[in-house]
Amino acid sequence: MTQQPTYVFLAGIGNSGPDHWQRQWYEREAGNSVWVEHDSWDRPVRDAWVKDLTDTLATVTGPKVFIAHSLGCTLLGEWARDQAGRPGEVAGAFLVAVPDPGGENFPADAEGFTAAAYGAALPFPVVLVASEDDPYGTVEHATAVAGRLAAPLVNVGPKGHINAASGLGDWAEGWSLFRRHFTAG
Repeated sequence: MTQQPTYVFLAGIGNSGPDHWQRQWYEREAGNSVWVEHDSWDRPVRDAWVKDLTDTLATVTGPKVFIAHSLGCTLLGEWARDQAGRPGEVAGAFLVAVPDPGGENFPADAEGFTAAAYGAALPFPVVLVASEDDPYGTVEHATAVAGRLAAPLVNVGPKGHINAASGLGDWAEGWSLFRRHFTAG
């Protein structure tokens, strides 16, 4: 019997509050999930966030599936680069609203995060989800990232930054996409 993976939630700058689909998924799957916490949610520093992720993963045994939103996607790419192709038992990653570190709306307070995070295919399955009107990353940017990561891209239409402000609630469409790619049931 295959061990059920642990869902590792990576939120973006400012964290994901109670109205965000990501927090709602975490609460629903709490018995099988971890939330990566950071000392500074508003002034993220790449090396500190990568360390927080590494420290959290040290407490998780067995396979892991990342559920990342916004800067959490970039964090995962930065972490994977640091792992030099040895990410451990990662079963996959669901990346939603991948921001463009070189884009005009990328948060100025985010220190050390670069486009190099999306430089090459990751050593585990990845699915990218993009919105047609995301102010932090265009569909063209998401398409280029998906190409570099050798990952399928799902365009969910105009849903802004696919966050609480998008009014998605539990985002059933996203949960269906996630389950299609990363669960057996």
